[in-house]
Amino acid sequence: MDSPQNMYLDLLKRSLTKTVFEDEPDIDEDEFHFAMNFSAHYMASDAVSMLPLARLDNIRKCIESILSDNVPGDLIETGVWRGGACIFMRGVLKAYGVTDRRVWVADSFEGLPAPDPDKFPLEAKAQSGGVIQKEYRNFAAGLEEVTRNFAAYRLLDDQVKFLKGWFKDTLPSAPIETLALMRLDGDFYESTRDGLDNLYERLSIGGYVIIDDYGEDTWTYCRKAVDEFRAERSIEDPLITVDSRCSYWRRTQ
Repeated sequence: MDSPQNMYLDLLKRSLTKTVFEDEPDIDEDEFHFAMNFSAHYMASDAVSMLPLARLDNIRKCIESILSDNVPGDLIETGVWRGGACIFMRGVLKAYGVTDRRVWVADSFEGLPAPDPDKFPLEAKAQSGGVIQKEYRNFAAGLEEVTRNFAAYRLLDDQVKFLKGWFKDTLPSAPIETLALMRLDGDFYESTRDGLDNLYERLSIGGYVIIDDYGEDTWTYCRKAVDEFRAERSIEDPLITVDSRCSYWRRTQ
């Protein structure tokens, strides 16, 4: 029989992703049909997270590893949409009775920034296009909405901290001493580099870096940002695939 802990976290992830009674969209389906199903399942519904279930499982696995190995530090996600992944992070800490770690919720709460069209033409075209602007509403969710979602799951407390603003403005001076998990979901090159450049030195040895869009190549330079950063820092920790579009690594030095 599943433990109450497992049952709670499984129900929490399915509630957040609106998959209690429905299947999630197939991220490996052709781009047209996936965009249609994605919009209907997440954007036009009350889903709180648009992450595939495998990525929430990955978050839980990383947190459990951190706790088991006593890796010091807080948890952060940069780019949170309606807050679902951060709510899940807080839920995992709650399920394990952890009271000495915080979840940092970093977002503009205004949607995606407009990339420089000269430097990042793919991103600028995608961000200004009809799919992101009309169907996905520029992935905008306000701070009030995200706060309300935390409260609805009874996970809004002093272990949850919000960082409102563009990453280039908030992350350098964020009052975060140590991290054990950093999940970067800023979609674009500059947002990804802002997270890596400003947070990686605060990541404990044994901590995890999750890059949500590492496998996306048709509309973002996220992979380029990560590969350049890893090369500059001579990071050789292996990148591990979560699914076809998301990867992570564990810091060893």
